[in-house]
Amino acid sequence: MFTTGQRAKEIGIRKVLGASVTGIVRLISADFLKLVFVAILLASPLAWWMMNWWLDDYAYRISLNLWMFVWAGALAILITICTISFQALRAALANPATSLKTE
Repeated sequence: MFTTGQRAKEIGIRKVLGASVTGIVRLISADFLKLVFVAILLASPLAWWMMNWWLDDYAYRISLNLWMFVWAGALAILITICTISFQALRAALANPATSLKTE
């Protein structure tokens, strides 16, 4: 919501120049998805190490598999896409005249 508010004039100019709603949603969503991918790449090895360290104290422990981290990353990406797409779609469907006339 903050980013779409900051980029309201840019979105308005893009709409006036003929950008599609899909293109605007993709433009806004791409920035956040890159951040989520980087966060997953950095957090997964750290989470694996910390979980192994924590589970070492238990007599009956589970083994950590790759699919656990893949599902967690996929869920984080899905939540990001749903949240950001809603805000980006709302900004893309707004009237560009209202965002451009405010100074």
